[in-house]
Amino acid sequence: MAAKPLAAAAIAQLESDGVATLIGTVVNPAGLTHAKTVPLRRMGTFADPGLGASPVWHAFTIDQAGIVFGDAISVVGDQRIRIDLGALRILGDGLAWAPGGFFDQAGGPDPYCSRGALRRVEDRLAAAGLTASVGHEMEFVLVAPDGSRLPSTLWAQYGLAGVLEYEGFVRDVTDAANSSGVPIEQFHPEYGANQFEISLPPMPPVDAADLLVLMRIIVGRVARRHGLRVSLSPVPFAGSVGNGAHQHFSLLRDGVPLFSDGSGAHGMTAEGESAVAGLVAGLPEAQGVLCGSLLSGLRMQPGHWSGAYICWGTENREAAVRFLQGCQGNVYGGNVEVKVIDPSANPYLATAAVLGLALDGVEREATLPPETGVDPASLTEAQRTQAGTVLLPARQLDALRALEGSATMRRILGDEVVDAVVAVRRYEAEHFGALSPEEQADKFRMAWSV
Repeated sequence: MAAKPLAAAAIAQLESDGVATLIGTVVNPAGLTHAKTVPLRRMGTFADPGLGASPVWHAFTIDQAGIVFGDAISVVGDQRIRIDLGALRILGDGLAWAPGGFFDQAGGPDPYCSRGALRRVEDRLAAAGLTASVGHEMEFVLVAPDGSRLPSTLWAQYGLAGVLEYEGFVRDVTDAANSSGVPIEQFHPEYGANQFEISLPPMPPVDAADLLVLMRIIVGRVARRHGLRVSLSPVPFAGSVGNGAHQHFSLLRDGVPLFSDGSGAHGMTAEGESAVAGLVAGLPEAQGVLCGSLLSGLRMQPGHWSGAYICWGTENREAAVRFLQGCQGNVYGGNVEVKVIDPSANPYLATAAVLGLALDGVEREATLPPETGVDPASLTEAQRTQAGTVLLPARQLDALRALEGSATMRRILGDEVVDAVVAVRRYEAEHFGALSPEEQADKFRMAWSV
């Protein structure tokens, strides 16, 4: 009963700020962002007991029509989506937003909930005496309202012309983010035509994933005002530069960093080395969560800075795991970037997988493999074999097979989450795997857009 007075006070404050409608979002195993909206006066109910939703929300697929039914997910049953009032942000124009999670009718956590899965990993880190910070990068391509290409005559890689061409968009995104309390770290043109990247600051894992979802909403809203749309596809146009969704993370034990000021490789502590080792070792089994969509394999290619090779290296942008050493130029200290993640991934599940593997490495006292200090593609096959450097599979079904059979990922995420990810992704392969890369890119260019 304590939530109702709290909600009433919050409603009064939000009304004075001009808010009339509240949006609550969840992200499903296929990386799709779903929403419910309520009038502001219903905010308390949205928070507790929540709004009803069918279990099939966990089984919606990227073709805008498919549902993967099974023994565990069918037309029978109901769940509750509850918003987290502590994470509520004002969007402007009478709208507010809050992230949501799935619960059962009795108020217990739903094992399929992606936000809940990340919270469980965060709790396991705390139980082990560790705290994590995560910073997300968001790459996207501006397209026309129908998803077609925009002109790029003046575009150059990271060029000033891109900022000036879309300066109104850049300014309005920055203003909207500031108004919603989103502290953008940097916002710049990227390598691909009409492609931008926004970097977000390090935060606790769940908060960081919430912030990424909010930033996607902000960018999508501003793009519409400028007669544009945003593609969050791993490969918006076949043969062109893909979109990444890289994640940086750091770990602390009792306030002491694991990736800085240690006596190990590049200042890592022994536990820091084990965390990196656990991540590198587990990537093949986590690929289906981190970059497991039908289009992900088109991006996962050597020479594309997508981390196609399973290895680690200091400031090596071709390694799947890039280590950033703590130094004067790195104000956040030593941290790890996971290159393979793309925007088709559920950000909550991707973070849970990454941090879960790092924790697994610490608990096993895993040994750090040799560092790759060059572009892995420049090595001979024999050199890569000797170093244990292998190429991640580009075939979606290969990645899903590894995920489905992974005891480690099932322990980190839970059987329900793994089975749901495999189900919705396998649907993609079975129904659309025979299409050409061009057809796949055209069909799903806007699948993950908001």
